[in-house]
Amino acid sequence: MTRQATVPLPPGARAYPLGTARGEFAVVDSSPKAGAQVRGVVLMLPGFTGSKEDFSLLHEPLAERGYRVVALDGRGQYESDGPVADESAYAQRELARDVLAQAEAVGVPVHLVGHSLGGQIARAAVLLDHAPFLSLTLVSSGPAEISVSQQQRVKLLRDALAVMSMEEVWGAIQAMGPPEEVGGPARGIGGQEQLRRRWLGHKPAQLCATGHQLCTEPDRVAELAAVPLPFHVLSGAHDDTWPVAILDDMALRLNAHRTVITGAEHSPNADRPLPMARALADFWDSVRTVWN
Repeated sequence: MTRQATVPLPPGARAYPLGTARGEFAVVDSSPKAGAQVRGVVLMLPGFTGSKEDFSLLHEPLAERGYRVVALDGRGQYESDGPVADESAYAQRELARDVLAQAEAVGVPVHLVGHSLGGQIARAAVLLDHAPFLSLTLVSSGPAEISVSQQQRVKLLRDALAVMSMEEVWGAIQAMGPPEEVGGPARGIGGQEQLRRRWLGHKPAQLCATGHQLCTEPDRVAELAAVPLPFHVLSGAHDDTWPVAILDDMALRLNAHRTVITGAEHSPNADRPLPMARALADFWDSVRTVWN
């Protein structure tokens, strides 16, 4: 792993390769603030075309609430290595097994958080084995496949990756103007050069495989609801990837705690990080009270 990010590390955080039974993964790891009551450990999984830096603005407020935050790049994302062309390495079950290994390496039990695609990978990990986890929070991550409009954007991206280099695709994206959330390598925390580096760090096979997953994911809410964990469904007030009404319904089916962050869209972690951090910590604190 070569650290090349231009996004400043959160106060007190460090970046390093987390060694696991399934290889190394790039992480940004922040400890609870000195003097804060230690509350627990959180593992955060980014979304499609995203990276660990997407959670940068959450580290400090969560550290103040006593939580250690470990945000990571999944296999083939940004600074975590993976095959360039072998899509089988990015099958959802393989990525879910990675999460179990990451949790073990961080030190279980952990609160698990997944944004968008990361939420569906987190769900798959919990369905494989829920024992390492204290809770599951799904951030802007719906019950099944993404909306039709976003499926069309992902198909365009996958078609482009089949005939163009990552650099060429980046140029085409910029020429078209800012893309929507799921097709969003031009969005995120950091300047354009950082976002370009992040995009070029992704492995094409990872984008193609996970893009296909987003367009074909079945509804597994009933299966998840049978797992004995506390759930939290968090989103912005508007979302083009999974409409908010669909997220509301999923929360009901899961008997989950529900948070809607006003003034935020698909990425509340970037749009309104302080209210999101407060909602996360309040939920985890309640989990300690109810489950301990």
